[in-house]
Amino acid sequence: RRYFEVCLCLQLVQELKSGDICVIGSHAYSDYRQELLSLAGCEKTLAEYGEQVGLPIDPNGFIAHVKNLLAQAGSQTDEGYPANEHFEIINGGPRLKKLKRKPSPKDLDSLEEKLSRRLDHLDLTLLDVFTETMKWLRWGRFFGPLSGYQRKITEEAKRYILTVFAYGTGLGPLQAAKTIPGITARQIAFINQRHITAEKLDAAIREVINAYNKFDLPRYWGDGKHAAADGTQWDVYENNLLSEYHIRYGSYGGVAYYHVSDTYIALFSHFIPCGVWEAVYILDGLMKNASDIQPDVLHGDTQSQSTPVYAFAFLLGIKLLPRIRNWKDLRFYKAAADLNYQHINDLFTRARVDWALIERHLPDMFQVAQSIKAGVISPSTILRKFGTVSRKNRLYYAFRELGRVIRTVSLLEYISDIELQRLVNTMTNKCELFNKFAKWAYFAEDLIQENVRDEQVKIIKYNHLIANLLIFHNVYSMTRILNKIEAQGTTVPPDVLSVLSPYRTGHINRFGTYELRDRDIGEVDYGLRLKASAAQRPPRAQQR
Repeated sequence: RRYFEVCLCLQLVQELKSGDICVIGSHAYSDYRQELLSLAGCEKTLAEYGEQVGLPIDPNGFIAHVKNLLAQAGSQTDEGYPANEHFEIINGGPRLKKLKRKPSPKDLDSLEEKLSRRLDHLDLTLLDVFTETMKWLRWGRFFGPLSGYQRKITEEAKRYILTVFAYGTGLGPLQAAKTIPGITARQIAFINQRHITAEKLDAAIREVINAYNKFDLPRYWGDGKHAAADGTQWDVYENNLLSEYHIRYGSYGGVAYYHVSDTYIALFSHFIPCGVWEAVYILDGLMKNASDIQPDVLHGDTQSQSTPVYAFAFLLGIKLLPRIRNWKDLRFYKAAADLNYQHINDLFTRARVDWALIERHLPDMFQVAQSIKAGVISPSTILRKFGTVSRKNRLYYAFRELGRVIRTVSLLEYISDIELQRLVNTMTNKCELFNKFAKWAYFAEDLIQENVRDEQVKIIKYNHLIANLLIFHNVYSMTRILNKIEAQGTTVPPDVLSVLSPYRTGHINRFGTYELRDRDIGEVDYGLRLKASAAQRPPRAQQR
């Protein structure tokens, strides 16, 4: 009986993950088919959706389009192979040479020294940054009583600043009250419980992103069309439903998952378990991002990819370009079995793509994509179902086959374009640098001291808001300093500006006496422009 129960429970777990069994009334294990848009409704808007994402909607045209993409990628890689100095096939195995770091611009060290020296003279604390950004952006206006009634607290801006500071740095209400005069722990906890939710924090973060996008300096770092997704582990209490022990991190915790723009600002944050495959949540950040920065190319690490994710991203009009550690072990597929290449034939597997399966289930695949685009269901909900192998679910196999094709196209582009390799590497590094920057701001504690899931998510978003406020303030300060340097007759070349970073912490004091100082700062000036013309800006953010 024990063996039978083990087999039964194992089968039940597998079918719950793949969506073959649902629990009536459940949130995570409900029948996802009931949440999708109806097929009849999708047919009415399918033509418009196809124009939005740039894909043919009839099965024959779609298959021809995808085959053409795969054939073109294979032909271009084969033709460029003799001139490709960074990729070669040795004894039937692919080999990609390690990227060499580009030399730093000759004037970079001198400019960095000037920037650091002048930033140090600003005499900034964390509370100074929050106070000044509150005056400029009024990000506290998104907070307020959950009841919707008018605020009745006094000095609300001060209370909001101190609450964000207490929870976003890990101090907590008790330690913050001991450190900052004129405030009690109950007053801080009251604002957190009655005035601030995860949704309101997202609204404040969005306001900071939109204001940041008005500056001129970030345009030297990227065009806002690229974003990278990556996670970093945060310790939580062991006795917690979200907490898991993960061998990679060596402790119990959860993962803060961020989507970071190529302009260095973080667009979205999420808190997920350690054991989950990160690719499940990679599309959520772009779907829920309502800021002015709207990327359509998404990067990540090895955990950011799988064949169903490639297919979902393609149908949603998103280009997925992750940095895959074990890419040499993946299969490359041909558009047709009779295709032969002169140089790269050894790359491809003998297995064939099941084009008939994709064609048969294309209406159902578009139904899922349209439902995600309409916001009636999240990508993570669907990917939890289609990210698990299920012999009963033919739609999973259709997504897998399409994903194999799109992943092959992406890998062929990757190995044949050295600049694309640099871009993928740079974007992944930017996301990892943001993880380190956000952890720097959470300096007062090593773990999240909350056991309630909603409060844990809020801690991550508090910290996300603090990190974005610091980035905003750093870029404004850097812009003013660069303008003064140029006014003194020193020209700053665009290639030097393109390798600067707003993740600067040396000039900000995290410790000492915490007090809200009323400094004469004036209004923020978004019209400050650097002398380097827009035409001189590099097309892509260069790797430092």
